[in-house]
Amino acid sequence: MTLQRLTVLSLCIPAILSGTAGQAEEPIRIGMIGLDTSHVIAFTQILNDPANPEHVPGAKVVAGFKGGSPDLESSWSRVEEYTTKLQKDFGVEIVDSIAELCGMVDAVLIESVDGRPHLEQAKRVIEEKVPFFIDKPMTASLKDAVEIARLAKKSNIPWFSSSSLRFAQAIRKAVNPETVGKIVGCSAYSPCHLEPHHPDLFWYGIHGVEILYAAMGPGCESVTRISTPDTDFVVGRWKDGRVGTFRGTRSGNGQYGCTVFGEKAVINSQGHDYGSLVAEIVKFFKTGIPPVAPEETLELLAFMEAADTSKAQGGVPVPLPDFSTE
Repeated sequence: MTLQRLTVLSLCIPAILSGTAGQAEEPIRIGMIGLDTSHVIAFTQILNDPANPEHVPGAKVVAGFKGGSPDLESSWSRVEEYTTKLQKDFGVEIVDSIAELCGMVDAVLIESVDGRPHLEQAKRVIEEKVPFFIDKPMTASLKDAVEIARLAKKSNIPWFSSSSLRFAQAIRKAVNPETVGKIVGCSAYSPCHLEPHHPDLFWYGIHGVEILYAAMGPGCESVTRISTPDTDFVVGRWKDGRVGTFRGTRSGNGQYGCTVFGEKAVINSQGHDYGSLVAEIVKFFKTGIPPVAPEETLELLAFMEAADTSKAQGGVPVPLPDFSTE
């Protein structure tokens, strides 16, 4: 086991992380699983290219496993292109198995654009005892997400999952309690394109739902959804009486943003970036402490699954399903 991996699994004792006195810290070696999303190029540019405006130091992508889903066009149509680019532009070594990849790295990014294989991919990573991040969509079902969380907890392997929107600078400013005060409500919005192999909001609506949870935090107890061909509108009722909404759009000028209602101010903000998420990922790999608790991520997926149930039942309020890992 490498020093960096041992460090993460022991929650990074600072003296170990910094290495022997007088020696420069070695960058964390990252492996990517699933080379079929634009995020693999964007994240590698940010990590591997010091000239990139969003460059995040301290980690480097060194290996990749192609993966790919033959029945998902957004996967099979891009995996070869992105794999070639990683090899030629960044010198990333492409390997034939997840086990081989895990033997070369200190941490893993599960990037597969298709959420369905994430459970099996995460199982392999957990077996190799490597900390990992799962990109959106975390999974294609709440059941799979709960199983990943259960397995990681059982093996004491640190992990987290998030959309980049949760950490986008524009969103962080909007949800900052120093500016807005105690948050009493939020209206979040994002594009919400659908994909037939995933529950409706899991595929792209997750971006806006992440924004909503960045503002409201966990504690939602029921969800009501109105759905039309062009729009989804989801109302969440929190246990403390607060109300948060998500508007997902499939027509018009799709943007990512929110209106945050606070005791001090009402703030409107929109925009996104990748660098802020990558910085959180590197910090996580150094400390072993996830910036989003697994329980909150599971609740977020339960929120989206409840929204599907509400739609199927004609828009009635639906309690969140159980997402316990016990």
